[in-house]
Amino acid sequence: MAGHSKWANIQHRKGRQDAVRAKLFSKLSKEITVAAKMGDPDPDKNPRLRLAVKEAKAASMPKDNIERAIKKSQGGDAESYEEIRYEGYGPNGVAVIVEAMTDNRNRTASNIRSTFSKNGGNLGETGSVAFMFDRMGQVVYGPDAGDADTVMMAAIEAGAEDVESAEDGHVIWCADTELSAVSVALEAELGEAESTRLVWKPQTTTELDLDSARVLMKLIDALEDDDDVQNVTANFEISDAVMAEL
Repeated sequence: MAGHSKWANIQHRKGRQDAVRAKLFSKLSKEITVAAKMGDPDPDKNPRLRLAVKEAKAASMPKDNIERAIKKSQGGDAESYEEIRYEGYGPNGVAVIVEAMTDNRNRTASNIRSTFSKNGGNLGETGSVAFMFDRMGQVVYGPDAGDADTVMMAAIEAGAEDVESAEDGHVIWCADTELSAVSVALEAELGEAESTRLVWKPQTTTELDLDSARVLMKLIDALEDDDDVQNVTANFEISDAVMAEL
C-alpha cells in the first residue's frame, strides 16, 4: 500500500502542477489576445504583443497556443476585456496590487473583495497603495548570460537603469516605457531572457514572521487562483529561516 500511496501523491502533485500550468497558459493567452486586439497582430509592429509573446515562450507555452491567441483577437467574437487594478492590504500592513482582465467588472470586484476579506486582508481604494511602488520594466537572465560586469555593460549600453546580480542570475531594471527597446538591445548582446515584463517594484518592504507569511501566502494564492487575475504583487520579504518553515 505504501507504494500505491506514494504513486497517488506523485499523481496528485503532477495534477496540481498541470492545473497551475494550464491556468498560467490561460492568463498568458488572454494577455496576448488583448495586446493583439489593441494594436497590430504582428509582434514586430506591436511592442506590447512582442513582450507578451516573449513571456509566453519563456513559460514554455506551445507555439500553437500563441498563434491561436493572436488569431482569436482578429475574430469578430473575441471577448472584450477591461484592465482593472485593485489595491489593498494583507497582514502587517503589507501592500498588495492585483492586476486583472475581465469581461465583467462587477463579478471580478465582488470576487476580489471577498478573497481579501476571507484571507486576512482588506481591499482599499484605487491609489491607496500604488504610491509605494514604482512601475518598472524587468528583464531576468540566468547566470549563464555572463558575469556581473558583462551583464552590467550590456545593460548600460541597452539603456537600463539598474542591475542586480547574484549567484542565481541577473535582474535588469529599466523605465516602463523603455522595456521593449531595452529588451531587444539586451537580446542582441546576451541572448534570450528568462523573463521580460512590466512589474510593480516596491520602494520599501515589510519583513514577515512565519504566521504572517502563511496568511499572506494564502491570500496571494487565492487571488492568483481567480481566472480574472493576471498578476499579484506585494511589498514583503521573508527571511531564509521563515522560508524554510514555509
